[in-house]
Amino acid sequence: MDDKILIRLNKYLSECGQCSRREADDLIARGEVTVDGHAASMGERVSGHEKILIHGKPIKGPAKSHTYIVMNKPRGVVCTTKNDKNNVIDYLGLEQRVFPVGRLDKDSEGLLILTSDGDIVNRMMRAGNFHEKEYVVTVDKPIDETFIRKMSAGVFLPELEVKTRPCSVIKTGRTSFKIILTQGLNRQIRRMCQCLGFRVVSLKRVRIMNIRLGSLATGAWRPMTAEELKDLKKIIRNSSNDTVKNIRKK
Repeated sequence: MDDKILIRLNKYLSECGQCSRREADDLIARGEVTVDGHAASMGERVSGHEKILIHGKPIKGPAKSHTYIVMNKPRGVVCTTKNDKNNVIDYLGLEQRVFPVGRLDKDSEGLLILTSDGDIVNRMMRAGNFHEKEYVVTVDKPIDETFIRKMSAGVFLPELEVKTRPCSVIKTGRTSFKIILTQGLNRQIRRMCQCLGFRVVSLKRVRIMNIRLGSLATGAWRPMTAEELKDLKKIIRNSSNDTVKNIRKK
């Protein structure tokens, strides 16, 4: 990187494949990143020639090429890059550092994209970009048209103090439905169902924009195809890459 070109530290860390920009901001805020011996500050800019440490360990420079993985996450695996038990990074056992694009909670399964490309994470997951994520859900009792109508119109979530964005909901069985979201609030579908008096029995993500789970076996993963990546980059080309901020449970 040219000495005269300075970029935000969070962006640099994402380009190095260390984490997403949001995770970089969390690390910086907790004082776990140093630049040439001083604690990094939010919004700090770097050239890439500094001595940058995370948890006291030096980082590698930007990757020459990025990794893009499509995975069918099993239940019980945690979508985190931290040292949590049963985390997805340990499950994959890859040599190159990758991190998940968005999350699936521990009890959910299905499509998960992992990458070393921090910029693509923000463009894909920022709610303001209105990118689609599709799920198939089974609940604990029969659903009717009232349930479908209320879910489609948006549900107020008291714990998050927000009403969910209108979405597409289609009944697929006596106790099952398909839902397409363009936002990703914490445990959103489970919270929506709970507010309407239902409990989610199973939840599987089957699509993120143009990437589909298809017949990929539970626990298996594959490299994203060149065609998938090309189409994905075309979709997100004009999307904002501002740092993603999650609404968390209070």
